[in-house]
Amino acid sequence: MSSLSTPSISPARIETLGSVMKGLMDRYSERVPDVKRVIDAMISEGIIAASSDIENDHIAFRTMGVPNLGLRSFEKIFLHYGYQKRDEYDFREKKLTGYWYSPPEPRFPRIFASELRVHELSSDSQRIIRSYTDAITRDPVEELNLDDALAVDHYLHQPLWRTPTWMDYQTLLKESEYAAWVIYNRYYLNHFTIAVHNLKPGFSTIEEFVEFLERRGLKLNNAGGKIKISPDECLRQASTVAQMIEADFADGLTHRIAGSYVEFAERRVLPQFQHIPLNQIRREHRREGFETGNADKIFESTFISQTER
Repeated sequence: MSSLSTPSISPARIETLGSVMKGLMDRYSERVPDVKRVIDAMISEGIIAASSDIENDHIAFRTMGVPNLGLRSFEKIFLHYGYQKRDEYDFREKKLTGYWYSPPEPRFPRIFASELRVHELSSDSQRIIRSYTDAITRDPVEELNLDDALAVDHYLHQPLWRTPTWMDYQTLLKESEYAAWVIYNRYYLNHFTIAVHNLKPGFSTIEEFVEFLERRGLKLNNAGGKIKISPDECLRQASTVAQMIEADFADGLTHRIAGSYVEFAERRVLPQFQHIPLNQIRREHRREGFETGNADKIFESTFISQTER
């Protein structure tokens, strides 16, 4: 795994990053009722006293691999704030490429960003996607003042292309549910992730936390099993099923489609650090990065196979 050393970044950029993150989480929380539902349940159960007690393990974004957009454009925003690009992940069946980015300070979440390899889709799907994205003839991030938190927040929540028609959305959905999600949702935060390993005993393993969630009536993604476990067994993840949102399409139709969801992660202490007392365990002692097999099934939190079951 790549080194996690991070170059120093100016206090002004760190402050801007904090404002950008707040904007992302505020809009995401408004859009995903399960966020409040989970947090309220954690407070009523006595797991936390307030939402600020939660460690955000990582946040995730989805992008389209087309000229002037995709990861090459998107990552410039967070690289500016001191994030460092780390490992690459290939999701061959879903035609996706992903990377994770480590934060400039531990108080900020990791970022997992993925990109649809549009050129691998059918000619029909490519034509539909390009009919929307070809309107963007220059990288919009190049024209963005990355030191202006409000401008960045606006950019991450604005339409990057015109609203799709219901017919185009359905056509994409048949070949790539990821493509359909992005064509409507754009850069909206796909999910945030509660780090369960730092919670109080009784809730600090993914098994315990999943049992708590189900007892509270949360619907969980069961693709590949409710708990996704890495081959080394040190990264364990689960997620809710995406919230359905009322979507207004360009042809005047309104339909309920998949929005965003909440994830939960347990990063276990690595074997070489098992001798360290629990109260001395720090982030660098736990499993880092991500796992292709886990993430592949987490993606399906927005898929019809989950939202309609």
